Amino acid sequence: MFKAFYKKRIPALCMAAAVAITACGCGGTAKNESVTPEQEAQGSEPAPNVVYEVPVMVPGALVDQNGYRTGAEKSVIFKGNDLPDVFYVYNAENDELEYTGQMRTTNHTDDGDEIKEGYFTDLIEDGTYYIYTDKIGSSYAFRIQNDLYDDIFNEACKTYYKNRCGTAVSESLAGDSAHAACHTAEAHLQEDPSKAIDVSGGWHLNAQADRDVVTGCKIALNLLLAYEMNSKVVTDDSGIPESGNGIPDLLDEVRYEVEWLMKMQDERTGGVYGSALTVMDENTDLMQANVEVTPITMEATISFATLLSDFGYLYQSYDSGFATTCLKCADRAYALYAGTENVKEKPEGFYAAAQLYRATGASNYEQVLTANFESSKFDQLFAENEDVFLGAITYISTNQKVNVDVCSRIMKLLMKKTTAIVNATRSSAFMVTSEDHAQLLDDMRTITITDHIIYNYEYTTIIENHAHYLMGRNPEAVNYVTDSTERTYLDTDEGTGIMNQPLLNAKLIFMLSVIKE
Repeated sequence: MFKAFYKKRIPALCMAAAVAITACGCGGTAKNESVTPEQEAQGSEPAPNVVYEVPVMVPGALVDQNGYRTGAEKSVIFKGNDLPDVFYVYNAENDELEYTGQMRTTNHTDDGDEIKEGYFTDLIEDGTYYIYTDKIGSSYAFRIQNDLYDDIFNEACKTYYKNRCGTAVSESLAGDSAHAACHTAEAHLQEDPSKAIDVSGGWHLNAQADRDVVTGCKIALNLLLAYEMNSKVVTDDSGIPESGNGIPDLLDEVRYEVEWLMKMQDERTGGVYGSALTVMDENTDLMQANVEVTPITMEATISFATLLSDFGYLYQSYDSGFATTCLKCADRAYALYAGTENVKEKPEGFYAAAQLYRATGASNYEQVLTANFESSKFDQLFAENEDVFLGAITYISTNQKVNVDVCSRIMKLLMKKTTAIVNATRSSAFMVTSEDHAQLLDDMRTITITDHIIYNYEYTTIIENHAHYLMGRNPEAVNYVTDSTERTYLDTDEGTGIMNQPLLNAKLIFMLSVIKE
């Protein structure tokens, strides 16, 4: 698990204020206050057992509680009334002043509070710090460290290993998340309980240990995109059983899911069952509960085709035999979908065709792509629909024959979408596009893709600012990513961090891959 670098502390300057409040607050009795005989007689009686809920005091100096990279831009957001002009950065180990900075006035407010920014980019000494300023006091502690994101990135990637189904998860590798092999018995079909199939494997995606094809495919596609665009940060030593086998661990992890997905494909039709659900009652151990398989759906079938074609394409250099098998499975699933749905008018069909065209160059997939490019709805769908957006990005990433004019059009649409994201961050008090974590991570996926194609320092800074927001530089001063800092998602009503939400976690990995590099 992520190592805790922070000690729970109240800086001396804050402690003095707390002592003063206690001395003169409602808990004390004024020296000259008159006391009646009745009150004096009752003085020795025990006080009523009253419990008061103390409200959480959110700091007015908001920082990324995990910290800042040594050479990167470093900023703090101040939130309050009548804010001062100067802030101070102290060493958290010895309370020594290390940096004095000038606040920048902004035109932003939040809930009526004034917002100012402070930059301390020039502070490059590795260590643990906190920020103090008059009137609003201290921030939570944070680090300055060059390899800051390594542990966070590795922990996020390893989340999927800890949630593997059908195999024993090692205590030496997974700690408290270790468990014995689970759900290994054959599962019955919901629509025909007399038929049972082996669907062991894959990832548990929720507290009920369910496994879902569509969600699993979306997760894996985001992980593959992270690998494809920032392969240098994906190592073979993250601490999973396959580490050291010469294949990047992220690909090993996706293969584990892919092998389960293959079991979910019906051998006769090529269709794909929707989910493997645990069947629970109060007397059943969750990890040993029976499993039932939901019916084949076209959504699961085309999602399967998209992922297995992507994986087959990227995996050729590691295991060409398995990669080819993946592509054959993808083609069968696509053929069933295309025979059932009007594939030329379906965004999910477009995405699958783009992946299969990149992997095979077959003309039937190219025809589907061309029909979509010629549609009057394409530009709008690129801006609004995830499948069309990712399918178009796949198209401009192919080594197959492409229409140069279409590629130019896609790049213009991508730049338009990216410019809107950049403008949104510039107008935001907290330097982000949205307070909604799912939307925020989708926006960062877009700008990360753009940054991969056309490197821009501002894009990288924007991506890192969104990481800062998720890790504490937000209005509630909550770290939504890790649980080892001073105020985290565990201290809120939400109680669930991003790493505990498999799809959001995959998009977090994609975002971190570009700033970890």
